[in-house]
Amino acid sequence: MSSGLITTAYIAAGVLFILSLGGLSNQETARRGNLYGILGMAIALVATVLGSEVTGYALIIVTMGIGGAIGVMVSRKVQMTQMPELVAILHSFVGMAAVLVGIAGYLDPEMHYAGIEKTIHEVEVFLGVFIGAVTFTGSVVAFGKLRGTIGSRPLLLPFRHLINLAAIGVTLGIGVLFVGAQGMGYPLFGLIVMTLIAFGLGWHMVMAIGGADMPVVISMLNSYSGWAAAATGFMLGNDLLIIAGALVGSSGAILSYIMCKAMNRSLANVILGGFGTSGGTVVEGGQQGEAIATSLEETASLLKHAKNVVIVPGYGMAVAQAQHPVFELTERLKKDGVNVRFAIHPVAGRMPGHMNVLLAEARVPYDIVLEMDEINDDLGDTDAVLVIGANDIVNPSALEDPNSPIAGMPVLEVWNADTVVVLKRSMATGYAGVENPLFFKENTRMLFGDAKESITGLLAAV
Repeated sequence: MSSGLITTAYIAAGVLFILSLGGLSNQETARRGNLYGILGMAIALVATVLGSEVTGYALIIVTMGIGGAIGVMVSRKVQMTQMPELVAILHSFVGMAAVLVGIAGYLDPEMHYAGIEKTIHEVEVFLGVFIGAVTFTGSVVAFGKLRGTIGSRPLLLPFRHLINLAAIGVTLGIGVLFVGAQGMGYPLFGLIVMTLIAFGLGWHMVMAIGGADMPVVISMLNSYSGWAAAATGFMLGNDLLIIAGALVGSSGAILSYIMCKAMNRSLANVILGGFGTSGGTVVEGGQQGEAIATSLEETASLLKHAKNVVIVPGYGMAVAQAQHPVFELTERLKKDGVNVRFAIHPVAGRMPGHMNVLLAEARVPYDIVLEMDEINDDLGDTDAVLVIGANDIVNPSALEDPNSPIAGMPVLEVWNADTVVVLKRSMATGYAGVENPLFFKENTRMLFGDAKESITGLLAAV
């Protein structure tokens, strides 16, 4: 394929990537956005493989076949509840790819640079490897926290911020010595030392972040992976990789900023790690009062006689795969004249948009799915709120307890409704490990059991 055709293909793919991001910004156009992204990536792969610089097609075809087969198998097996951890581990792949490509690019004997070009190439290699290494270990830790193999509580090492600053300072020092150095021995040793420091920095930064803030971390790691890809594009001289990486990096950073604003957090603290880790005070349930249990019949009667009902989905709904019975319950109540709406917190679930995707999968109409800012003021005029497997996002201690690990985080103020029914398996704390005073309020009723079975029971009772 000629260079002109490759350039044209890259431009077309870049436009499709932009259209994909535009489509993903709205629920009604998200499917179209995904299709644009798939088509753009297909064009990019074909154009790159058919480029004049590519040789060894047999090896490329075999590796692409293996990768594609793995992707198909994983996509078929992964449940919606596992999507956040899948996204995290995929980010780690991008990070490690940037590390390997950067080191390989530096060692490539065919790369002959001199003067300013050599300096620019070395800066590209150094930054690409650093960002990739931080992304890799940070994403692996995020995967572990989301999967439950690593505890959700933050790791608060003494002088943790000084440790981060020292690691960054040493990295900058190595970078100054690396750029412009002659020979291969010392610069390669410095590059490897910096990579190890960056691995440790990524691990420490994400370990220091509590479970309640993981959705923001996933968004930020998405941004890191984009910048790592962009740096790799500069190393390889691939314009499309630069464009795609910059799009992912900037959109991830913008999303992180929006989520931080919604959670009353600082974006700088997300980047440096260790925000939302004040420790807080965990109060035992017995000291807060006694939770009032309810039954399916009582809850069904409450819903049937209500005029306005708000449903708050959480990770528990995803685990129980209760979104489809919830849709059926919604339709049944709407036929009886009940105004049913959904309230979505920006960090509900384990990653941005997790609940929106689940509800869209169950065919819940987009116009009754409202964000926290759109519905919080209406909760005071709501007859009944159904909280399905949500915990931290409806925790009043975020507003009432300045020492809470989630202090200052805006939450859905469901306690302002006439009655709140919380569907949970037990009185266990949420992902942040914080007790929830909502469960002990006078207007709260606890409906214990599996969310899917409870909703199915409510359907029969209604």
